[in-house]
Amino acid sequence: MDSCETKRVPEYFGSMVFNESVMKERLPKETYKALKRTIEEGTALDPAIAGVVANAMKDWALSKGATHFTHWFQPMTGVTAEKHDSFITPVDHDSVIMEFSGKELIKGEPDASSFPSGGLRATFEARGYTAWDPTSYAFIKDNTLCIPTAFCSYTGEILDKKTPLLRSMDAISKQACRVLKLFGKNCRRVNTTVGAEQEYFLINKADYAKRRDLIFTGRTLFGAMPPKGQEMEDHYFGSIRPRVKAFMEELDDELWKLGITSKTEHNEVAPCQHEMAPIFETTNVATDHNQLTMEVMKRVADKHGFVCLLHEKPFAGINGSGKHNNWSLSTDRGENLLEPGSTPHSNAQFILFLTAVIKAVDEYQDLLRISSASAGNDHRLGASEAPPAVVSMFVGDELEAILDSLVRGIDYTDVEKTMMNIGVSALPPIPKDTTDRNRTSPFAFTGNKFEFRMPGSSFNIACTNFILNTAVAESLRQFADELEAATNFDTALAGLVQRELKNHRQIIFNGNGYSDEWQEAAAQRGLMNLKTTPDALMHYTDDKNVKLLARHGICTATEVQSREEILLEEYCKTLHIEVLTMLEMIAREIMPACIAYSSKVASSVATKASIGISAQAEKLLAADLTAWMDNLASCQAALQDAVEAVPQSDVLTQAGYYRDTVLPAMDAARAAADKLETMVGEADWPFPTYGKMLFYV
Repeated sequence: MDSCETKRVPEYFGSMVFNESVMKERLPKETYKALKRTIEEGTALDPAIAGVVANAMKDWALSKGATHFTHWFQPMTGVTAEKHDSFITPVDHDSVIMEFSGKELIKGEPDASSFPSGGLRATFEARGYTAWDPTSYAFIKDNTLCIPTAFCSYTGEILDKKTPLLRSMDAISKQACRVLKLFGKNCRRVNTTVGAEQEYFLINKADYAKRRDLIFTGRTLFGAMPPKGQEMEDHYFGSIRPRVKAFMEELDDELWKLGITSKTEHNEVAPCQHEMAPIFETTNVATDHNQLTMEVMKRVADKHGFVCLLHEKPFAGINGSGKHNNWSLSTDRGENLLEPGSTPHSNAQFILFLTAVIKAVDEYQDLLRISSASAGNDHRLGASEAPPAVVSMFVGDELEAILDSLVRGIDYTDVEKTMMNIGVSALPPIPKDTTDRNRTSPFAFTGNKFEFRMPGSSFNIACTNFILNTAVAESLRQFADELEAATNFDTALAGLVQRELKNHRQIIFNGNGYSDEWQEAAAQRGLMNLKTTPDALMHYTDDKNVKLLARHGICTATEVQSREEILLEEYCKTLHIEVLTMLEMIAREIMPACIAYSSKVASSVATKASIGISAQAEKLLAADLTAWMDNLASCQAALQDAVEAVPQSDVLTQAGYYRDTVLPAMDAARAAADKLETMVGEADWPFPTYGKMLFYV
């Protein structure tokens, strides 16, 4: 994008979105006001205005070149889904008009039989419904008007990731407004806001096409480490390569047209790894935009000769990719409820909301871990680029001291505000933050928001946020019940905060989450260490979790059970596909390459022997190759036996078997193959190595 085009950004930002300015221009005044109330206050949509809105949407979409519309929804597959219908309506034998009705806007009926349902419906029960979500703007993608919707079955059970999120936003708004009323503030709505930092890898399309593992599983199942990885730390925030910069420029351009506030971009720690961060938005819109961002990333990467990898751990031995979920609470008047102010110890409202989050994270640490559970993320959590599987909270030294004084009932003495002189005379001293950042903490307070660092890069953040919203809503509900019944608000507030902080302060940890000492200390504190996806998912249907989600109208017990089933099935299917891919690559690529190369070496030995040369180097290499090929053949047989013996029982048992039996067999096969990669000539190895993929020009 040249400088002239840069000046036009405000003109085309959101140009493909049926946003507020478009609605104001194209809708009758009263219709616009009614729709705006629904968007801002969450009030029910008046069906009488749907036809007017639909016609305006259609006219706007046609003016942008659209010919079709679709209800754009987020089933339990983790990606988005859409079924396209054209606007055409026949008027006689040889002509058509373009129409779009209010009924078509409000409700769709896609076939629901082939989406994951976790046993909620049989395959032959095909009917499903999509329902317009007016709180998220419609947009145009690929000449199609996309209408964000919720998705449910014929019987009303939820089949998507958006519906629980929308319900959780209502739940936390309701309870937060109750609490704020006690402080003399009348709010119509409290919104959770999110900024989702998105990490990703870019590799050459030609290399990707030669790797079955990347094509089928999204990650490399084989690959020896190159001489250089990320240990020099020279890629992080380094100069962006011209090809990558061109990709980022077009990505920004496409995202801005869709109203997505792409703000920050940079190189991440691992070679070929990058990050994009948007500006905060309401959680519903942020979720939709993040799903769109991942889709646009892949499409734009293809145009630049890249493939965008969103797997949590596409390359072993170097950092994987996460999606940092920056979460906060704001009123409809713009007040950030997690803003400490200059004196957080005297800000009772802030302390109460902070206490609610602390209580929520402690009581529902298992649900937060579940919200970041997947086969791919299991490879990432606890490594050098991600927090451990133990959920804890970082609040910084000053806040921890304040909370400690509240628990102990003593006066707090302010930490002395210091200045950092950075040693450059032309720059003034910078006020030092009283809170550093802690990259090892899963849930860190970062000034006026919390950064949840556990979700993986491919995740739909709806899951993380509906759980977080609901858990905090429950804390606020309990607080509001108690304080509304109190005869002396100030006394009750002080007692409540002191009690709850004392009961839940064990979740606060400001130290090194990677240390062995923390693992031991966390166990002593009673914190859960759910290291793998099966370990976590078995707690989804714990009684307290089912009651929480039912109490706030998020999910029924049956729907919670279905989600547990879907996620366990996804874990098993992921590993099953991976092991079959491994077996195919060993049988059809790695072993033939090793046999061919060892035959070359053996021929060299024979040729030299025929003329009286010892060929000692070739003999040693041939022996080593044969030994490791035998090792790989044994691992291959063991892996085949393991996958054939998967128990045909309940899905939790299957998941445990994949974790305990199949994964170790996969690791053993990989170790043998990776050793052979270091021995076989580069020209003879059947697919691109890490060095070639990660260090392209």
